[in-house]
Amino acid sequence: MALAHHGLAVFDRTTPITLIGTVTEFHFTNPHCIIDFDVKAGNGRLQKWQGELTSPLHLKGWTATSLEAGNQVKITGYRAKSGAYYVWITRLVSSNGKEIRTNGDNLIPETP
Repeated sequence: MALAHHGLAVFDRTTPITLIGTVTEFHFTNPHCIIDFDVKAGNGRLQKWQGELTSPLHLKGWTATSLEAGNQVKITGYRAKSGAYYVWITRLVSSNGKEIRTNGDNLIPETP
């Protein structure tokens, strides 16, 4: 479900959401990187989500293998105003608790 290049106008930036899911695919491509991930809804059904990030050039420290299918992630961001399972990602935390920054500075010092 790739949306056309658009800016942030299509996202509801007044109400952030947090989702926990499993990565199914990671697209490290221009103009925006995309994460496909599955979320188990409260009713037990599987929801297929896509999360959008900035361009690879701005994701310092990221590579095409930063996320792999099967990785568990906690994603925070802004959902599409249309109600689609689509989110602009503002924060991503891996299953080991490490934050992978989405703001262009992913070189996070390790905590002791």
